This record gives sequence, C-alpha cells and structure tokens, in this order.
Amino acid sequence: MAYILGQDAKCFRGPAGAKATTEVKNVKSITVDMQSGETDVSTRATKGWKAFAATLKEATIDIELLYDPEDEDFNAFKNAYFQNSPIALFIADGYEKTAGTSGTTASTGGEGMDADFSITGFTVEQPLEEAITVKIKARPTASSRAPKWE
Repeated sequence: MAYILGQDAKCFRGPAGAKATTEVKNVKSITVDMQSGETDVSTRATKGWKAFAATLKEATIDIELLYDPEDEDFNAFKNAYFQNSPIALFIADGYEKTAGTSGTTASTGGEGMDADFSITGFTVEQPLEEAITVKIKARPTASSRAPKWE
C-alpha cells in the first residue's frame, strides 16, 4: 500500500458513551490534530542539550460539512454544539486490511481516533461564489471512554 486517499476516509458519529456507528457522508474535509504537552527534563547528563518528556495529550478534530439544515448529521453536530451535549466520534482512515489479517475489517472503516467529544466550535462560512459550509471543532470531553487510536 503506497497511500490512502482522503475521499476513502470515514467519519462516524453517535451518542456519547459508545463507539460511533452512523457514517457522516456530508464531509468535505477533516483534520485530526494531536499534540502532547512537554516538560523540560534537562540535566547535566544531557551534555548541553535540552531534553523533554511528553506529558498530557490533547486532540482537536476539525470537520467541514456542507451547510444543509435538512441533513441529520448537520443537525446532530448543531444540536451537540447548542445543547452542550457530548457526541461520540470515530474518525477513521478508511483503510480495510485484507482478509486473514488481524485488526480492521470491512465493518470498522479502518483505524483512527475514537472518543466522546464536546463540540466547541460551529463556524458558518458564506463565501460569495462557493457553497455555504460549516466548520466544526471537536475536543475530547470528560467521559468513561478515554480517547484512543484503534
């Protein structure tokens, strides 16, 4: 395998507390940004170099959808934002391993970030010569389902 096209990736949503299983098809693009905090662990033993250790991880999921007030997925994100309700998201690469290998299967959509999220941004863009879109920002929320990559 040399590459995976973004058009083959998958986004799933669902009620918080369980893995998301409803595929969101009105997606233009998704960005999964994961970072770790860091702490300076430099000592004289690092021979003049600063040394660091990773601390707490954080993630931001940016999702761009076409603005469609009749779309169930659009409304699920809108309601999660305005009602401050958590939502389960699974952002998958769409890569399906071949039969006989361990790991992903045709029903999983591949591997990726899985967690319960708070929708912390809901930005509507209305460009003059383009379709109206909404940019959604999701951040992991306090939940019994800690974020994981699977």
